[in-house]
Amino acid sequence: MALKIASRFRRLLQRPGSIDLGPYERLTQLVGEAEESVQSLTDEELTEAATELRTTGGLHEDEQIEFLALARDAGKRALGERAFDGQVVGALAMLQGRVVEMATGEGKTLAGAIAAAGYAIGGRKVHVLAVNDYLAKRDAEWMGPVYELLGVTVSHVGQVSTPEERREAYQAEVCYVPVNEIGFDVLRDRLVTNVDDRVTVDADVALVDEADSVLIDEARVPMVLAGATRSEALDDDVVQLVRTLRAGVDYEIDGDGRTVALTDRGTDKVEKALGAAAEAAAAEAAAEAAAAEAAAAEESSVADEVVTDEQATDSAVDESADEAADESDDDAAGDSEADSAEAESEAESEAAEPEPAPEFNLYADENLDRLTQINVALHAEVLLRRDVDYLVRDGKVSLINNNRGRVAKLQRWPDGLQAAVEAKEAVPISDSGEVLDSITVQALVKRYKTLCGMTGTAVVVGESLQEFYEVDVAVVPPNTPNVRKDDPDRLYLTVEQKNEALVKHIGVVHESGRPILIGTHSVEESEQLSDKLEAAEIEHVVLNAKNDAEEAAIIAEAGVPGTVTVSTQMAGRGTDIRLGGRDETHDKEKALELGGLYVIGTGLHASRRLDDQLRGRAGRQGDPGGTLFFASLADELVTRYSVSSGLRPHPDDTGRLTDRKSIGMLEHAQRVADGANAELHRTTWQYNRLTGQQRAILLETREKVLTDDLAATELAERAKERYDELVDEVGEDVVKAAARRIALGHLDRRWTDHLAYLADLREGIHLRSLAGGIVHLKPIDEFNKSAIASFDSLIEDAWKDAAETFGTAEITAEGLDEEASGIPRPTATWTYLVNDNPFGTEADRILGRLRNAIKPESAAEPEEILTEEFDEADLPEELRDADDDEDLPEELRDADDEAKPDKKN
Repeated sequence: MALKIASRFRRLLQRPGSIDLGPYERLTQLVGEAEESVQSLTDEELTEAATELRTTGGLHEDEQIEFLALARDAGKRALGERAFDGQVVGALAMLQGRVVEMATGEGKTLAGAIAAAGYAIGGRKVHVLAVNDYLAKRDAEWMGPVYELLGVTVSHVGQVSTPEERREAYQAEVCYVPVNEIGFDVLRDRLVTNVDDRVTVDADVALVDEADSVLIDEARVPMVLAGATRSEALDDDVVQLVRTLRAGVDYEIDGDGRTVALTDRGTDKVEKALGAAAEAAAAEAAAEAAAAEAAAAEESSVADEVVTDEQATDSAVDESADEAADESDDDAAGDSEADSAEAESEAESEAAEPEPAPEFNLYADENLDRLTQINVALHAEVLLRRDVDYLVRDGKVSLINNNRGRVAKLQRWPDGLQAAVEAKEAVPISDSGEVLDSITVQALVKRYKTLCGMTGTAVVVGESLQEFYEVDVAVVPPNTPNVRKDDPDRLYLTVEQKNEALVKHIGVVHESGRPILIGTHSVEESEQLSDKLEAAEIEHVVLNAKNDAEEAAIIAEAGVPGTVTVSTQMAGRGTDIRLGGRDETHDKEKALELGGLYVIGTGLHASRRLDDQLRGRAGRQGDPGGTLFFASLADELVTRYSVSSGLRPHPDDTGRLTDRKSIGMLEHAQRVADGANAELHRTTWQYNRLTGQQRAILLETREKVLTDDLAATELAERAKERYDELVDEVGEDVVKAAARRIALGHLDRRWTDHLAYLADLREGIHLRSLAGGIVHLKPIDEFNKSAIASFDSLIEDAWKDAAETFGTAEITAEGLDEEASGIPRPTATWTYLVNDNPFGTEADRILGRLRNAIKPESAAEPEEILTEEFDEADLPEELRDADDDEDLPEELRDADDEAKPDKKN
C-alpha cells in the first residue's frame, strides 16, 4: 500500500517511476486465470501453442495474456520457478518499452527472459545486453530450457567467441551479449571490405540487464577500435627520470585528479637531465667517430709503407736529383715547421676546451617526441595506480573496469599511455596504433528500434533515462516486504580511524557467526583490508579482479553463517546471495536467526545509487538483513567533491563524527559527485552527437560502396581511360572488386584522419572560450563549427584520393595488390575504453578552483581542518538552517547534543 501511495505521489509530481501499474496488474490477473488451461498441456503441446501465437507485428493484448500464461508455466516446468505476479507485471512493462525497477532477488532474470521471448514470438530479434561475459553466458544457459519450451532460439556471445561463433549467435532470436562486445562487433563490422565478413544483424530490440549501470555508468566511456601502426617503447632514461620527480615540487596534479603537469622547476630539472644526456650521447658519438677515423688513418699508413721495388728505385733517383734544391730550402722549411707547430698547439688548446652545448629546450619543435614521452610517462607514474586502475599478471598490463571491479580484457589505453604503463612495470611493450572508429553506449543503444530493461535502482536515474534515451521507469513492488535494516553511515575524521573501527566492528559481528559481505572500492583496498583482517585473525575470502573467474562461486556462498567475504563494490553483481549458501543447506535457519546477511561498505561511492546496489545484496525476498557504511572526511569522495576547509568537527575518542554539519558535508559531496557524473555523461553525448551524425553520412556512402557498384561508377567517371583499359586486361568483375577495395580504403583512411583531428580539436577546444574577449565562446559550439568544416569535403576528398590511387594501382587477374598500391589495411586491431572528458566539466573546474583557493596546503591533516569557521553556504540547503534536533536523523540527535560545546561556559 505504501508503495502504491508513493507511486501516485510521484505521478502527481511527474517524477521518475510514476508509471501507473494498474493496467499491467489487471492483465496479470487475467494471466492467472488463463494459466489453469495451460497446466494440462504436455511439453510438446505447450511449444506448439506458443508457435501458433507467432506473428510479425507484435503480440496484441489477448495474445500477450495467452503467451504470458504459457511462459509462466514454462518457467515452472523448466526451472521449478513459477513467476510471481510482480515478475509478470515487470515482463509486461518491458514489453511496453519500459525500464523496470525490481529489488534484488525479485527474479529480474526470469522476468527479462519472459519479455525477450514475448518480443521474439512477436517477430522481433532481441539482444539482451549484459554487463559482463559471465552474466551473459549464465543467463542464456539458465533460461535456455524456458526458451526451448516456448520454441524460441537463444544464444550468447563472450570475449573469447570467434567471428564465426558470433555470426551464428547473432542469428538467434534472443542473444545475450555484453554491451561492450556488441559495441566492438558493430565497430569491426563498419570496417569490413566484404559483406560476408559481418557478424552482427540489424538492431531491433535491446533489453538491458542492470540498465542503470549499462545506460548511465558505461555511457561516460566511449568504446574505441584501434589499428596497429608501430611500437611505441619509451626510452628507459625517460622512465627513470620521471621517477625522480617530486609531487608539488616538480609537478602538480589538478584538483580532480585527472591531469598532471610539470612545474617550472620540474621543467628545468627535466631539461637539464635531457640536455646532459644529449651532450653525453653527442660526446660518445664524437668519440666513436674519432676512433673510426684513427683506425682508417692507421690502415692508410700501413698501406703507404708497402711499396714496390720499382717505386723504391724511382724514389732514390728523385731524391738524388733534388738534393741540392732541398738544401737551399732548409731555412724556409724551418720557419714553416715552426709555424705549423704553433698552429697545432693552438688546435690542441681549442680541443681541450670544447664550446658549451646549447641549452636543451623541451618545448622546441624538434623535441616534441621527448615532450610527449615525458607527459605520458608522468601520467602513467602519477595518475595510474597498480591494483586500482590496472593489474600486472602473466607479464602483461590488464586494465580494470572501475564500474565493475573486473579486468577489462582485450582493452588498453590509447596515445602511448599503454606503453608508458608497460615501461613503468617493466613488461614487454605492445604495439601502438591509431583510432579507426569509436562509439558511445548511447549511440549504440539508440540504433535499436525498441529499448527496455531492468535493474534494482532505476528511479534515481529516471530523469537521465528520460533525457538521454526517452524511456520511462516502472517500479514493481517486491513480492514480500523488505525488512532489511539500514544503519546510518558512520563517519570518522581520518582514514586510519575509519579502518580501525571497521576491522573492530567486523570482528564483533563475526564472533556472532552472522554472514558478512564487505564492499570495497578497488582491488588495492580489498587486499589492504584482507591484510588487516588477517592480522586480526578473522578468516575471510577475497573476491576482486584478480580472481574474477571464481566470482559467482564466492559470492553465492556469502550467505553461509560464519563467512566473511571481501569484494570490490560491483563484483558479483547479478549473482543471488541466498542465506545458507547456493543450495540453502548450510545452516539457513541459523543465518535467519542471526539477522541475515550483513553488508558493510568501506566507503561511500560517488553515486548513492551504487551504494544502494550494494545494500540490495542483503534482505533478498523478505529475508532479514542489515547494512552499514563507514566513511571518513579524508576519503576521496569528500576531498574531491566537497570543500572541507573550515569545518570544525568534534570527534569522539575513536575519531567518529556525529555532528550534523559533518554528516551533511558527506551527503553534499555525494550529491556533487552525482551531478558531476551526470554532466560528464551530458558532455560526452554533446561532443559525440555531431560525430555520430557525420559517421552516419559516411556509413551511408560506405554501404553503397560495399553492397553496390558505386565505386566502379565513380572511378569509371573520374578515370575512364584507365578503367576501360583495365576492363580489357583483367575483366570487369576484377576491376569492380579492386575499385571497391580502393574506395573503402580511402573512405576509412579519411575517417580515421578526421577522428584524429577531432581528438586534437577536443583537447584544446576549451581554450577558445578564453579567446573571445567580452563575447563568451561556448567550446561545444566552436568544436561543432570546426568539425563541420573538416567534414564538408571528406567524402569528395576520399573519391579524389581513390581516383588517384586507381590510376597507378597494381591490378592483375588475381585482383588488387593493396600493399603495393599504398592502401594497406591494419595488420591487427584491438579495442579499449577511454574517458572522453579529460578536462572535466565546467562544474568540475569551478569546484576545483574553489577548493584550491581556500583549502590549506595540507588539507588532509586533521589539525589543518580545524583552523577556520565553517561556511554554511557549503552545506545542502536542507541542512543550512537545521538547528533543531527534529532536522537530524533520529540516531544522531543525542550524539549531536553531546558533541556541542557547553554554551554556559
